[in-house]
Amino acid sequence: QVHLEESGGKLVHPGDSLRLSCVTSGRTFSYYTMGWFRQPHGKERELIGAIAWSGDSTYYSDSVKGRFTISRDYARNTVYLQMSSLKPEDTAVYYCAAEYAGSIVANADEYDYWGQGTQVTVSS
Repeated sequence: QVHLEESGGKLVHPGDSLRLSCVTSGRTFSYYTMGWFRQPHGKERELIGAIAWSGDSTYYSDSVKGRFTISRDYARNTVYLQMSSLKPEDTAVYYCAAEYAGSIVANADEYDYWGQGTQVTVSS
């Protein structure tokens, strides 16, 4: 069992930066590929960034590429999502998810564990 807890979501202005954190506990963090998903109100959940269990590969959706950066700290069992140049369309609930020893995939069903989500609102 792996417990994930996101934090860092808040109301920000367009153009601001924000860092989300996802602290994990339970099974070995280094075994899990970690993904960040987001779900705008009334829309489907989508993968926006992911980092492999080994840390040697990452993925970004076209909508965030060049603005968001995902990283992981094995000592702190934490994965981060650094967001910059935020836009109103980035408003969503952001979730982190863990996939056991897997390659980076976009299908949410492939992820084994989920956090409860953190709200990010970008508004002037």
